[in-house]
Order: sequence, then structure tokens, then C-alpha cells
Amino acid sequence: MYVPVLVWVAAVLFLRIRRPFLTLLLVGAVYGVLLAVIHQIFWTTAFPAGAPRLGGNLTELAPAAQNLILRGFAVLSSLVTGTLVGAVCGLVAAGLSALLARARTRGVRGT
Repeated sequence: MYVPVLVWVAAVLFLRIRRPFLTLLLVGAVYGVLLAVIHQIFWTTAFPAGAPRLGGNLTELAPAAQNLILRGFAVLSSLVTGTLVGAVCGLVAAGLSALLARARTRGVRGT
């Protein structure tokens, strides 16, 4: 799990992207979309005993409605998760980028 996000940050630093936060935020959003699509494709494989059911007051809903609600929240969760991962990586990359720029500037001044 950590390897892809480390590669994202390393790539942004290596390529000296001007806006690392925005770049990785967008990468995270795309990651969230792909995550949502993959979850939907493998939904029935993940639940071989049958799709999960809602409880409480929502047990009376039709199975199709319950399925739609659960899948909708799964998509929303994937999109939010991917975007938040991108935002955190973007913040880390922006901070490291600023530190590296400062170090390069000091190195140039010192010679």
C-alpha cells in the first residue's frame, strides 16, 4: 500500500513539478475513481455469500434499493479515500519540495 504513494511523491520530487499538491491531489482523485470502478467490478466476488444488507429501519427496503445504497456509499468512500490520499501525499511532496528547493538555493549560495 505504501509503495505506490511513495512512488507518487518521489516522481513529483524527481520531476520537480511546480505544483506538487495539486498534481498529487488530481492523481489521488483518479486513484479514487479507479478504486471505485474496481470495487464495483468485484462486488459479487467480494461477497460470495450474498451482498450485505442494511439493518435497523432500512431492513424493509427492497434488496435492489439496499444494494444501490450500499454500492453508492462504496463509490463515495472510494472517491473520498483516493482524494484524501492524494491530498496527504501532495502536502508531503510540497513540504519536501520546498525543503529541497531551499537546500539547492543554499548550496548555490555556498559555492
